[in-house]
Amino acid sequence: MKIRRVGSTDLMVSEVGFGCGGNAGLMIRGDAAEQRRIIAHALESGITYFDNAPDYGDGLAEVNLGRALKELGASPVINTKVEIRAENLDDIADHIVRSAEESLRRLQVDSVDIVQIHNGPVAAQPLLEGSYYATLWLEDFIRPGGVLDGVRRLLESGKARHSGFICRGNDAAQVGTLLQTGLFHVVNTPYTLLNPTAGRFKAARTTGNDHGNVVGAAAASGAGIAVFSPLAGGLLTDTLLSGQQTHPLARQKDHAQLEAKGDLARARRFQAIAQESDTSLAELAYRFILSDPGVSTLIGGFSDAEQIDAAVAAASAGPLDVVQFESIEKIWSAA
Repeated sequence: MKIRRVGSTDLMVSEVGFGCGGNAGLMIRGDAAEQRRIIAHALESGITYFDNAPDYGDGLAEVNLGRALKELGASPVINTKVEIRAENLDDIADHIVRSAEESLRRLQVDSVDIVQIHNGPVAAQPLLEGSYYATLWLEDFIRPGGVLDGVRRLLESGKARHSGFICRGNDAAQVGTLLQTGLFHVVNTPYTLLNPTAGRFKAARTTGNDHGNVVGAAAASGAGIAVFSPLAGGLLTDTLLSGQQTHPLARQKDHAQLEAKGDLARARRFQAIAQESDTSLAELAYRFILSDPGVSTLIGGFSDAEQIDAAVAAASAGPLDVVQFESIEKIWSAA
């Protein structure tokens, strides 16, 4: 497993990270023995980066990761997050500190390497209702008592060594504003064959949000990039395209809905390139992301050891070649 530096920090992470979210299901719906076995396998495979959040199973994924790592005697790089909801708007900074402290207790550690804000910055004030946290008004990031104040308190206390936030697209100006503060060291963003706008392929005609070349913006600010959902929630897998579910633990997909939206048809175009190269669609997707030197790590959602092995093998295969990129760009141009 190759290691990459996170931006201009001294933090080094494996090219492939371990995601603890609900899509893969292992860290929420798996049993303790299986979780420990798969995490041990990940560590033995060279994975040093684990991505978590309080929202994953309402804290359960953090509890399960903390228990497994303690049993294994392992101390990898850990990233966890803070979700800001409507009830937190009156005391955002305090909420960030409280949330991080609760995460530390669940993870059974005194500090983590990274705490990220799970809300993406937006220009207009969103309507925060119920459990919604996907976005947050930029003003709530920068105002007194807002996100910046809470993050500074975490860093100064040593409970987090680095900080970050998520880019959800159509937010390039707001992302730029946060990066210019110099406070954030890593940005989580989607970056896939289906939507490559987070990287240098900003001219590609693809559906979905425009992620505004956040990889380049982060690099210019000395921040790193962690790519989440590298397989587009399982769309970029041969298993799903064959009409099967990716794994019993994984979040189930509605094939009819995906077919109706045209998502499967778009993914099949890239599958054809993978087949021409005698490789899997997942490997093509992973290698595409890691071909960009601005990416620090991609966060795989793993349900079993075989999926880990496939991701590690893809990373070991190195960047895509010129012919593969030319074929991919033709698909974007025809989109």
